[in-house]
Amino acid sequence: MERMRYVIVGGSAAGMAAAETIRGHDPHGSICVLSEEFDAPYFRPMIPFIISRNKKVEDIFLQGRGPYQAKGIELRLGTRAVQIDTTTKQIHTSRDEVLPFDRLLIATGSRPSMPDDISGLATTGVFALRSLEDARQAARRAESTSHAVLLGGGLLNLKAAFALLERKIRVTLVVYSPEVLSQLMEPADAYLIRQALDQAGLKIITGRSATKILGDDGGVTGVVLDDGRELGCTMVCIGKGVRANTDWLDPEEITIDQGLVADKYTSTSVPGIFAAGDVAVTFDPIGGNPISTGLWTNAVEMGRCAGANMAGHPTAYGGTFGILNATQVARMPFVAMGVVHTAGSNLETHITRGKSTYRKLVFSAEGDRLVGAVFIGDIANAGLYRAVIREHRNLDGIKRQIIDHRLHYGHLLYA
Repeated sequence: MERMRYVIVGGSAAGMAAAETIRGHDPHGSICVLSEEFDAPYFRPMIPFIISRNKKVEDIFLQGRGPYQAKGIELRLGTRAVQIDTTTKQIHTSRDEVLPFDRLLIATGSRPSMPDDISGLATTGVFALRSLEDARQAARRAESTSHAVLLGGGLLNLKAAFALLERKIRVTLVVYSPEVLSQLMEPADAYLIRQALDQAGLKIITGRSATKILGDDGGVTGVVLDDGRELGCTMVCIGKGVRANTDWLDPEEITIDQGLVADKYTSTSVPGIFAAGDVAVTFDPIGGNPISTGLWTNAVEMGRCAGANMAGHPTAYGGTFGILNATQVARMPFVAMGVVHTAGSNLETHITRGKSTYRKLVFSAEGDRLVGAVFIGDIANAGLYRAVIREHRNLDGIKRQIIDHRLHYGHLLYA
């Protein structure tokens, strides 16, 4: 019996998890992993620590190149897939190679969304922190920077802001939304986080966007806002969302809709080709709606599922469920999971505000199912609430404990 040929395009979270899982199920098949980056696999969520200098580059590499040290796993760095021949089952690479495959995983992730309404994005000193090389260059630029402007109020930009603040660099965050973290919570939910950010010395301008980045021979010199204000700076970080890396794929051959569409077994529309991680569009287990993952943990889970399916062990993916467990900014921990945007809806909402804590619980319109939660300041037992949401738990006898924040494992066993 001929050994199976596996090819994985993408060497980050989903690709690494898939390679490890395949090898666990199939000790004989060949596994070839293509990574566009020249760096060995690393823990991407830690790249802000490279900017702050709290970590060295070697500190965030995955030991032994992650699963790629396993027998029969070949890692090709600096190699980009440029085309798939679905008929002959071959991958064409940027190195003019042609690789045959029996099972293929596309885990190419996503790239920063660079706004086309901002001029000057190519100016030296403008960064979109998506890779280790981005972090290296930003860390070098920070050495000659006294003021940095960050465009976008998402989690990555906030972490980048604090990395720069640690280096005693003045930071201004420009956010078009009414408040920071608008994708993770509503403006009213974020007041404790905003208070912590203000106290930490981060200047935040909301309701505004940039129109132009100014520069000279030395690079960035300032940012012009849509109200005409000019902010002098020598460094700019863009954090305006991401786009799935599907440009190299033919939408006539494989289904693409905001990303590579995958079913519950991580299969794409082409037999033998799977998708996992940021590039994949899967489903939200709460409402069943199409959704992409932007979280390392979700990408790992999806990669493991894809690896098992590729190796012939049918495994259903549980769906992409957004949870930011034990994440913190400005020393303020928070968790946002499930449905958290409730404005204009008929969802049942319970909010408890304290001096240093905030809790928002979102139930279905009928009040019989917990569908979302935001915890700020105190995230104890967040995993229990996640289980209730994800598993569509029956709330009989435990709803009051949930609302009063008295839920414990015994209640789940009872339910």
